[in-house]
Amino acid sequence: MADSTASAASQGPAHPADRPVYVIGAGPGGLAVAHALRARGLRAVVLERADHVGSSWRRHYDRLRLHTTRRLSALPGLPMPRRFGRWVARDDVVRYLEKYAEHHQLEIVTGVEVFRVERARDGDGWLLRASGGRELTGAAVVVATGHNHTPRLPDWPGRDTYTGELRHAAEYRSPAPYAGRDVLVVGVGNTGAEIAVDLMEGGAARVRLAVRTPPHIVRRSTAGWAAQYSGVLVRRLPAPLADRLARPLARISTPDLSAHGLPRPEAGLLTRAAQGAIPVQDVGLIDAVRAGRVEVVAAVDAFEDGKAVLADGSRIAPDAVIAATGYRRGLEGLVGHLGVLDGTGRPVAHGGRSPAGAPGLYFTGFTNPISGMLRELALDAGRIAGAVAKRQAGRVSRLPG
Repeated sequence: MADSTASAASQGPAHPADRPVYVIGAGPGGLAVAHALRARGLRAVVLERADHVGSSWRRHYDRLRLHTTRRLSALPGLPMPRRFGRWVARDDVVRYLEKYAEHHQLEIVTGVEVFRVERARDGDGWLLRASGGRELTGAAVVVATGHNHTPRLPDWPGRDTYTGELRHAAEYRSPAPYAGRDVLVVGVGNTGAEIAVDLMEGGAARVRLAVRTPPHIVRRSTAGWAAQYSGVLVRRLPAPLADRLARPLARISTPDLSAHGLPRPEAGLLTRAAQGAIPVQDVGLIDAVRAGRVEVVAAVDAFEDGKAVLADGSRIAPDAVIAATGYRRGLEGLVGHLGVLDGTGRPVAHGGRSPAGAPGLYFTGFTNPISGMLRELALDAGRIAGAVAKRQAGRVSRLPG
């Protein structure tokens, strides 16, 4: 692994046949693509703005474990060790990513942030403008900066007047600072649900969970059958069929929480997933809600007079608010000028397909599949490497031997 002084990120070679593939981001998606390209004899240089791989994983809250199984979360070419257990902890994911980069001898340059991707001056490949005044020319570019890039905090009316503690979930690490306090968690995705349980178990005096649209809640595992397995099986089915199959299974495996403020969604599971609402995997939320230890309240609409104004008109005054309100992709400054993003800021193509009019530009990690993010990153890596080998290989520098 190289550091920020490495020559790989100083100036791209001038001759088109000597240009590497630049991979932006040293998370699991970027590392997997770099290995897949290297396995085909093509040179890939990973550019990472932090000083180590897996920087976003290092910032996640302490109790985080993968909701996908160890076996289906490994990247190509290196299984996850059995000692990590079935549900791999955050710190072990970081260890695995470090080992992955070392094991595959990936060429990684840290401390380099790419600000803008443009067409190469000679019209063949791509020019990257990066920190330190670097201008790097690559035969192809893979953007792997991650699904959870820039925390999104809603601009609630009166937000600046709230006198309690207000933080995005990206800043949450453990329940210790909230012991004995009244905490409101806003958002009931997997992050919000797990933080609410963590706070409850960690000694918060009161935990409330603000919900606008009730999610589908599934058991992480039922009689040894991981929810991820079902996601893999139904992902390619038509949504109406998958919804019908999931409905009776949900009634058997998860109780009705309507009396506690979490009714079953009217829209089917796969229909919601296609809209970006991935099911919440239960890590204690069901029992906590049923026992009244996590109270479900209406969504936050505003703040006024030091209180949170909820969608049902009620007002509450928690000591702290943790907003599990999602992330933006943060791609506008990097590639927005190329016409490769949709109205929500997501790439219009991903995996082995380049956007129309942008050959050699690839994206990975910007979907949130029901079958598991890491599994899909592994599959995307092979697709991208195959596409580069087919379409840009004659312009990519090759590895010795």
